[in-house]
Amino acid sequence: MSSGSFDAKERIKQEVDIVDLVGSYIQLRRQGRNYVGLCPWHDDTRPSLQVNPERQSFKCWVCDIGGDVFSFVMKIEGVEFREALEMLAERTGIELEKPRRKIPAQGKAESESADVPPDKRTLLQAAAWAERQYHRCLLDSPEAEPARKYLEQRGITPQSVERFRLGFCPLERDWILRGVEGIVEPKRIERRKQLLEAVGILARSPEGGILYDRFRGRLLFSIHDPQGRPVGIGGRLLPEAEGDSPISATRKSVQSPSRAKYVNSPETMLFTKSKLLYGLDLAREELRKTRTALVMEGYTDVIMAHQFGFTNAVAVLGTALGESHVRLLKHHADQIILVLDGDEAGTRRANEVLELFVAQQTDLRILTLPEGLDPCDFLRQRGAEAFSEHIETRAVDALDHAFATKTRDIDLDRDVHGASRALEEMISIIARSPRLRSDTTGEARFREEKILQRIAARFRVDERDVRRRLTALRRSQSAKPQPAVAPEKDDAKPQAAIDPWERELLELIVARPECMARARERVAPERFQSPLCREIFETCCRLDDEGTVPAFDRLMLQFDRPELKNLLVDLDETGQSKGRQTADAETLLDELTRTMNRKEAERQRPAHIVTLREGGLDIRQQATMLEEIIRRKREQK
Repeated sequence: MSSGSFDAKERIKQEVDIVDLVGSYIQLRRQGRNYVGLCPWHDDTRPSLQVNPERQSFKCWVCDIGGDVFSFVMKIEGVEFREALEMLAERTGIELEKPRRKIPAQGKAESESADVPPDKRTLLQAAAWAERQYHRCLLDSPEAEPARKYLEQRGITPQSVERFRLGFCPLERDWILRGVEGIVEPKRIERRKQLLEAVGILARSPEGGILYDRFRGRLLFSIHDPQGRPVGIGGRLLPEAEGDSPISATRKSVQSPSRAKYVNSPETMLFTKSKLLYGLDLAREELRKTRTALVMEGYTDVIMAHQFGFTNAVAVLGTALGESHVRLLKHHADQIILVLDGDEAGTRRANEVLELFVAQQTDLRILTLPEGLDPCDFLRQRGAEAFSEHIETRAVDALDHAFATKTRDIDLDRDVHGASRALEEMISIIARSPRLRSDTTGEARFREEKILQRIAARFRVDERDVRRRLTALRRSQSAKPQPAVAPEKDDAKPQAAIDPWERELLELIVARPECMARARERVAPERFQSPLCREIFETCCRLDDEGTVPAFDRLMLQFDRPELKNLLVDLDETGQSKGRQTADAETLLDELTRTMNRKEAERQRPAHIVTLREGGLDIRQQATMLEEIIRRKREQK
């Protein structure tokens, strides 16, 4: 590690407050001296992620994931250390030394080689460049006049166009490509094409593999991640292009791959539609204040909601509200209101929203707008006050919504068959939801009890009958052979168990770094069996040789690998809980040394005994080895 790189790491760590950093991704609340939030790496129902502002570290004890600002960005963004360093440097305005790159045999820099796969940071830069081109086209280009007229007709203001970074792509097949060729020197054009294809801007024709702009002739809605970075696009076909108009004829001449009303970016390293919500980056502040999220089904619905003051509105991306969406929103809100446009949509979604309500342990409510209006039209026709009134008076939880949908046109007193069928459907949905056996607080069981009580009351049947039917359905489901489910890939390699004496010695050093010199007198690095512990101890020795105290903060800066940072956080936390800061270091070192020697003797004794039995030693060697075995045995006693 160069001194410049280390200095940059130190400066970045001083500039970035971990509470602000983690809080920009998930909702945090104060708990004593720390902050807690729902862990983004497992289905967390109670805040498991702890953020320590004094130590500037984070830790999820369920996932066993922890570290500092660098390892948090690496994990949450899925990037390597260098990319995390660059992202944090950009956040703080700190300039980094450019890393030395190998020059390929062809004579061009590695960063410009089309054979080198792009990293996430480079793809984000490419997506941001494309967003700027499309946005500028919408604002200034004569070709974008139909898009500007459409937005005006829909009531979308220039302020919203700017705030949501709307754009337009002309009809020409190679419009964005010509933009690349106009600003980039020829030897770098292929690399830029590769990047634009990797982020889903460019696509290839089935015949010949010719590159073309995926979104040509469309109004573009830029999709951002929660941090406000462009990662994808939703493209709407303009009404003029849907019929037999001159624009439509021109469109056919460029062999459009799709006549669909909306086209979204394909799945890329940046874009996964099931894990993103349109407008979430702009809604986060209001979500933090209100703890309520309005989830809509269209881009223009969200934009109009924000124009009318409902800045907690977001939208799904051409898909139904799913489990991953709910998990994402639970980091920002306590209540989720799904806004559906019309009775037909409400009927179609009844089962899935009830499953989410039961499985995700969340306050999920449904607002069905009247007369088939979507939120955009409702707000323009009736205004913000009427919309607020509908939210207050007509948003029902998913259980009531499912009951109303399934019993519509059913007389519960006279239509025995219809009522039984509706009851069976609702119980079946609950039976399919996962049972939280690990719920030690009983919250999930209590919630299920209340749901069953409400169902029994709605259908006017005995609650015990409902519970018996639920149990029977679950037993029948568990008896069926279940399809094999591939476990989620985890790039982190499982670490071998650490010997208690190694952990305790490092706990002492982290808590009392001034005792490092005495620890070195008793223990050599090669005595450590754990590679991670040995690496930490060797680093402590090196710092001690340099005259630097191996304090926790200093050690965290020495390592880039997340597993080492995680172990250091663990050592510091457990060391504090054991009171290592005030322990008698000399006495503890003596105890640990004896433990270490005893364990080493136990490991060596079988080999010594085998050597004695097999012979090959002279009498003096045999006697010396036997005396050593007896001495160590006495020490143990």
